[in-house]
Amino acid sequence: MKRWMQYVKPYRTYFILGPVCMIIEVIGEVLMPRYLAMVINHAATRTPLFSVGVAAMIVLTALLMMAGGVGGAYFGAKASVNFAADLREDIYKKVQTFSFANIDRFSTGSLVTRLTNDVTQMQNFINMLLRMALRAPGMLIGALIMAILLRPSLALVLAVSIPLMLLSIGGIIAKGFSRFSVMQTKVDGLNSTVQENVTNARVVKSFVREDFEKEKFRRANGDLKAAGIHAMKVMIYIQPIVTVFMNLTVLAVLWFGGNLVIAGDMPTGDLSAFITYVTQILSSLMMVTMMLMMSSRALASARRISQVLQEQPDLNDDTADLAATVSEGRVEFRHVTFRYYKDSAESVLNDVNLTIEPGSTVGVIGSTGCGKTTLVSMIPRFYDPDEGCVLIDGRDVREYTLRHLRDGVGMVLQKNVLFSGTIEENLRWGDEEASMETICAAAEHAQADKFVRSFAEGYQTDLGQGGSNVSGGQKQRLCIARALLKKPRILILDDSTSAVDTATEAQIRRAFRTELAGTTKIIIAQRISSVVDADAIVVMNDGRITGVGSHEQLLRENTEYQEIYYSQVDRKEA
Repeated sequence: MKRWMQYVKPYRTYFILGPVCMIIEVIGEVLMPRYLAMVINHAATRTPLFSVGVAAMIVLTALLMMAGGVGGAYFGAKASVNFAADLREDIYKKVQTFSFANIDRFSTGSLVTRLTNDVTQMQNFINMLLRMALRAPGMLIGALIMAILLRPSLALVLAVSIPLMLLSIGGIIAKGFSRFSVMQTKVDGLNSTVQENVTNARVVKSFVREDFEKEKFRRANGDLKAAGIHAMKVMIYIQPIVTVFMNLTVLAVLWFGGNLVIAGDMPTGDLSAFITYVTQILSSLMMVTMMLMMSSRALASARRISQVLQEQPDLNDDTADLAATVSEGRVEFRHVTFRYYKDSAESVLNDVNLTIEPGSTVGVIGSTGCGKTTLVSMIPRFYDPDEGCVLIDGRDVREYTLRHLRDGVGMVLQKNVLFSGTIEENLRWGDEEASMETICAAAEHAQADKFVRSFAEGYQTDLGQGGSNVSGGQKQRLCIARALLKKPRILILDDSTSAVDTATEAQIRRAFRTELAGTTKIIIAQRISSVVDADAIVVMNDGRITGVGSHEQLLRENTEYQEIYYSQVDRKEA
C-alpha cells in the first residue's frame, strides 16, 4: 500500500474532492424517493402549496445531484490519469536502470504490456474506485436506513436476499481472480509476437514466412481469446444473479407491501419509495461486485507492475568513486569467469586473463559463440563477472559510476540500432552539443558522409523506425560515426563492419589510426582482414583465450588462428 500512496499524495485534492462530490450525489439519490413519496401521499389531500414546496426541493436536490455527479467524474478522471502517468513514468525509469541480466528476466513484450495494459487496468480501477468507493456503500447504507425507518417489518425481506446474493457473487469473484492473471500473461505473449514480427518484417518477407507468422499470431491471439472467454465465463453470471435477486426481492416487497396498502397500514407513496430503496440497495451491491470484479484484474496487474518496481538492478554504483573517470584506456582482465545462467556448470568465459595497453588496437577473433561479445560486454559493465575482475586504468570497473564508465567507453554493437528521427538526431547521441562540422567530420571518418549527402534531405533525412530505409552497411557506418562523436577513451567495435566491403573497411581502419591515435580500440571480427594490422590479435575458443600476438606470430604458432586464416584465404595465395 505504501508504494501506491506515493502516487496518490501529489493529487490528494482530486482524490478527496472526487468522493466528496459522489457523497453529495448519493445524499440526493437517497432523499429523492422520500420526496416523491410525500408528493404521492399528499396528492389526495389537494394541498398545492405543500406540493410546490416539495417540488422545489426535488428540483434543488436534482441540481445538487447533477453537480455532484459531474464533479465526481471530473476529479476521478484527473486523479486516475495522473496516478497512471506517474506510475508509467516510474516503471519506465526503473527499466532504464536494468542490466542486461535484469531485462533477460522479463520478455520485451511483457515489459511493454506492464507499461501499457497493466497500468491502464489500474487507471480504470482507480477511476471507478473514486466514483463508486463511497457512492456504492453510501447508497447501500443510506437506502437501507431509509427503508428501515420507512417500514422495519418490510425491511426483513432484505435480511434474507442480501446475504444470499453476496455469497453467490463472492464465490464467482474468487474463482475469476486467477483467470485474470492468466489472461494478462497471454497479453504478454501476443505483444511479444506482434513486436517481433513488426521489428523483423524484412527477415520475415525475405524468407517468405508470412504464413508462418500469421499462424503464430493466430495461435497467440487464440490463446488470449480463450483466456479472456475463460475469465469472462465466470463473470457473466454476476449481472443475471443480481437481476434475479433484485426481481425476487421487489416481488416479495410488492406481495407483503401490497397487503399492507390494501389493509390501510401503509400509504401507497411509502410502498413506492420502499421499492425504490430496494432497487438502490441491490444496485449498490451490484456496483460493489463490479468493483470487486475489476479489482481482481487490477490486483493481477498491480502484482505484475510490482515485480518490475521491486526488481533490483544487478549493477549499481554502491562501491563507486563518484569522481573517478576513464582517462587513459588501459584494460585488464584478471581471472574472469562468467555464466549467463548462474546455476549452469558451463562457463561462457573461463579464467580469462588479458591486458590491453592504452591507445593500442586489439583484434578479437574466434568461432561463433566462443565468448567474444561477452568478453567486451564486461568492459562497460553490461554484465559483471562471476569470478575475477575487469580493470580500466588500474581500477575495478565497479569503482566507476556507470555514467562515468560508459561515458569513457564507446561501443558499436553487433546488432546496429538506429532510432526514429533524422540522421543528425541519431548521430547527436554521440555528442548532443557537437557542431554540424564535427558531425560531418565523424561521418566522413566512418565513410558515411558521402552516402548521407546523396540523400535529398542530407543529414535531415528521416531514418524511419530502426533505420528501416538505409542498408545494413550504411546503418553500420552511421553507428560507427555516432560512436566516434562520443570521443571515447576505449572504442569497441563488435563485428560492426561485417556488412561493409573490404575497401571501405580499410578506409575506416585508416581513419581510426589517424583520428583515434590515443584511443584504445578493440575490434571483434569474423574476417582476419579486419584485424590483420592490429597491434595484437586475441584468439578465443570455448570461452578461453588460446593465443595473443601479431598476425605473423599467430600464423606461425597458433593452430586455431591458422584454421581461421586458411578457411578465408587460399593456401596457394598465402
